[in-house]
Amino acid sequence: MVLNYIWIILFVVSFVVALFKLIVLGDVEVFPAIINGTFESTGSAVKLALGLIGALTLWLGLARISEKSGMIQLLAKLIAPLFSRIFPDIPKNHPVAGHIMMNFSANMLGLDNAATPLGLKAMKDLQELNPDKEKASNAQIMFLTLNASGLTIVPVSIMAVRASSGAANPADVFIPILLATFCSTLAGLAAVSVYQKLKVGLYIIPLTIALVIGAKFMVDYTSSMDQNKINVWSSNISSIILFSVIVLFILYGMAKKINVYDTFIEGAKEGFETSIKIIPYVVGILVAVTMFINCGAMNILMKGLESLLLTFGWNADFIPALPTALMKPLSGSGSRAMMIATINNYGVDSFPARLSSVFQGAADTTFYILTVYFGYVGVKNSRYALTTCLIADFVGVAAAILIAYLFFH
Repeated sequence: MVLNYIWIILFVVSFVVALFKLIVLGDVEVFPAIINGTFESTGSAVKLALGLIGALTLWLGLARISEKSGMIQLLAKLIAPLFSRIFPDIPKNHPVAGHIMMNFSANMLGLDNAATPLGLKAMKDLQELNPDKEKASNAQIMFLTLNASGLTIVPVSIMAVRASSGAANPADVFIPILLATFCSTLAGLAAVSVYQKLKVGLYIIPLTIALVIGAKFMVDYTSSMDQNKINVWSSNISSIILFSVIVLFILYGMAKKINVYDTFIEGAKEGFETSIKIIPYVVGILVAVTMFINCGAMNILMKGLESLLLTFGWNADFIPALPTALMKPLSGSGSRAMMIATINNYGVDSFPARLSSVFQGAADTTFYILTVYFGYVGVKNSRYALTTCLIADFVGVAAAILIAYLFFH
């Protein structure tokens, strides 16, 4: 329901702003720009959805192997103590826990091409456990909120962009990203826990310690590398992880004496159907976002906020990076484009460029995730999912700004 209102608001605000620019400012290009952008965004949306066919086919096929071999059930048993706390409605050792963990792991490592298919698979399994098929379950809300919080342990794609742009130290945003995304995830977890009356405090301290240790190791490892090495390392780590997972699935299936190839084909057949099914939801959100940008509403919002801060005598150096933060909940590709534009406009080692990189890694595409995932399984009532996701986003943005000022300003 809330998504419905936000979608309407994006269209109405875009029309009002465009009308104002035409009548008052005499901008005769604004409406053609919006309409042209609309057609381009519909094409981009379909291209994005169809582009997922290959990844969905591969990972749904591999997921079927892991199910039939019992690997998912094994993973579910290993993570049962944690998941029983944050997903109390999921039956003990249920295979969906394994799919959720695999999705989280792919997100943590920045493996977007693997995360989406695994996430859709997990969402479908959660829907099978959902007693009310049109209303989001507690488990689905927790799953999507943690997805939207964007916990990233190794931001390989961001470091790769910074390396290719000539950053003096592409990994200098690593610790700020880790801290900001941890704040975002913690806020999302806490928000859902309040709604669902869950007790998860016992796991926060160990998780924090593990993240800090991991962060220190990664910084020590990458600090002595030059730009080319960082780029090679960033590219290789994700490729090695992906290939290792694929081989592990196949070998485990072979060890359990299943027909690995036939099982893969059986699961892979769902890939095309899944891609086609999500096209309307991707088109809907991308068209609304494109209209909002092309009408100039985003620029007006930025200039207004900057003027307000300067009026009160506050520092507004973070404003040039803010479009990345505002785009991130709406579009992953859009926020990445904003980050690259900020790097190009201000310099890769400037404060806005570094903050923009932290924004990019601090959260995920909330509206895209909610629209596509709920649409995929037919959930119409998202309950408080958007609220908890936006809480995580807001805390992530606020934390990113504060942390960037501490590290880079």
